[in-house]
Amino acid sequence: MDTKLPSEVNIILERFQKAGYQIYIIGGAVRDLLMGKEVGDWDFTTDAKPEEILKVIPEGFYDNKFGTVGLAVGDGVFEITTMRKEGKYEDFRHPTKIVWTNKIAEDLARRDFTINAIALSTVGDLVDPFNGQQDIKDKLIRTVGNPGDRFKEDSLRLMRAVRFATELDFEIDPETTKAIKVNVDLIKEIAWERIRDELFKILGSANPYMGIVKLRELGILQIILPELERCFGIVQKGPKHARVYDIGDHSFLTLKHTPSADSLVRLAALLHDVGKANTVKTAPDGNVTFYHHEVVGAETVRKIAKRFNLSNKQTDKLFSLVRWHMFTVSEHQTDSAIRRFIKNVGMENIEDIMALRMGDRLGGGTQTETSWRMEKFQQRLKQVLKKPFSISDLKVNGNEVMKVLKLKPGPKVGEILQKLFEEVLKDSSKNNRENLLERIKQVA
Repeated sequence: MDTKLPSEVNIILERFQKAGYQIYIIGGAVRDLLMGKEVGDWDFTTDAKPEEILKVIPEGFYDNKFGTVGLAVGDGVFEITTMRKEGKYEDFRHPTKIVWTNKIAEDLARRDFTINAIALSTVGDLVDPFNGQQDIKDKLIRTVGNPGDRFKEDSLRLMRAVRFATELDFEIDPETTKAIKVNVDLIKEIAWERIRDELFKILGSANPYMGIVKLRELGILQIILPELERCFGIVQKGPKHARVYDIGDHSFLTLKHTPSADSLVRLAALLHDVGKANTVKTAPDGNVTFYHHEVVGAETVRKIAKRFNLSNKQTDKLFSLVRWHMFTVSEHQTDSAIRRFIKNVGMENIEDIMALRMGDRLGGGTQTETSWRMEKFQQRLKQVLKKPFSISDLKVNGNEVMKVLKLKPGPKVGEILQKLFEEVLKDSSKNNRENLLERIKQVA
């Protein structure tokens, strides 16, 4: 294989070669090189034992029992792992026994998918015992060896297969697909944090819609997000609805059309109508309603966030986007109403909830991503955002209040500033120095 490697990678290869050890570039780095993609993570394997690796790169660090030495390079970390064979897996993640080896083929045999089981030697030769190069050409995700065995070893591979297929725009080969469906319940053995991380990688890919559809086709989504699965089969219809659509399908399409690369915003798009399953009612006229589904949905996503162990900040954002996604759009809203909207949603979430609304609109079958009312509303938002939001934005301050009224520092100064601020909130044109200096005397 003829390819130019970064200088820091060549330095690692040369140091191990000079020390008399085998060393190979492995995994996703080789896959990306073969696909002509930029390599994000550089991983290596060697027949040197961990303590021997540290002698070659004494600046490295070793704090695990799996033979992996880390080396900080720039903003990233190179991982150099001793070649190994593994014993049986009993917890669906870790092998009961690890045996060092000096045979690259034995090390590659323990890996998950053929496209990740290719090694590149120091002289540019490829070691590919499982035909990973052909699977790359055929755009196939296929396990190394028996797929059932691979998924029982580490059940997160059930989701990793979908993630790689989504990120690379590959298909999962038939035997691997069959094994995923047969072993799908093994996903329940995996820690929620690991499931969350894979889900977020799928949502953060170039085509999250495809990934989520594939998760459902394989039966995984029903296990990790049963609340969303309940939305399928519920149809929004009736005299008041111009469109007829399944809530689950609509949720998927909202994700597809939401113009945000943020995995959390995309999760909010996927779950924005999750409350409809618990609020569906059919009126005598045949109209189907979901009153307050955004309130119920917000509480539902808070529970989901807890299950996935999201941070407080992530949970609050997810809650806000779902809770307020039904915000009223009108060019006639008062400044106070718009400020309430901003306060409810959070200043930092305004752009994201607009993206969610756009996805919701397109996901419901509307042909245009926005409307004239939305455009007017956004103009009003910009106008209000330019207006003062705190007392510190007033064109006068406490020193000027004390000077005008000949006051000493105290609560009276704050009370006067608060009165001025309330006036300016109602009419931002009053936030000019001359007016406020005059008003100080009048409100005292």
